[in-house]
Amino acid sequence: MKYRPFRGRVTAVVLAGLLLAGCGTIEKDKRALGLQAATAAYQSALRWGYFETAYGYVHPDQRKGNSKDLPAVFKDLRVAGYDVVQPSLMQSPGEAVQVATIEYFYEDRQVVKTITDRQTWNYDPKLESWWLSSGLPKFR
Repeated sequence: MKYRPFRGRVTAVVLAGLLLAGCGTIEKDKRALGLQAATAAYQSALRWGYFETAYGYVHPDQRKGNSKDLPAVFKDLRVAGYDVVQPSLMQSPGEAVQVATIEYFYEDRQVVKTITDRQTWNYDPKLESWWLSSGLPKFR
C-alpha cells in the first residue's frame, strides 16, 4: 500500500474538528448543569426561608450595600409553596429564563398570596457562575 500524506492530514483535521466540537459541547453541558444547580439551590433557599442565601444569587453589582442587608419586605415573610411553571430555558449561551409561582404570607397577616416570578439568569464567564439578574421576587 502506498503512503498517502493527504489522507493523513484530512484525518487529522477531521479529528481536530471533532475534538473542538466536543469541547464546545462539554462547556455547554457544564453551563447547563451550573444553571440547574443554581436555580435548584435558589428555590430551596427561598422555600425554606433562607433569604440571605437567596439574596446571594443576585449579582454583587446589583445588591445594595452589604449582601446581608435584605430588603425590609422579607421580615416575617414565610414561603408556603414554590412551583416551577417553566423550567430554565436558554435564551442565549449566557442567559436563561425560568418562571415560578410562589405562595407566601406574612406571619402578622396570615393571608396567603401568590405571585408569578419570571427569573432571568445570566452567566458571568469571569466568575464562572450564574447570577439572578431579575432580582428577588416582588413580595407585597
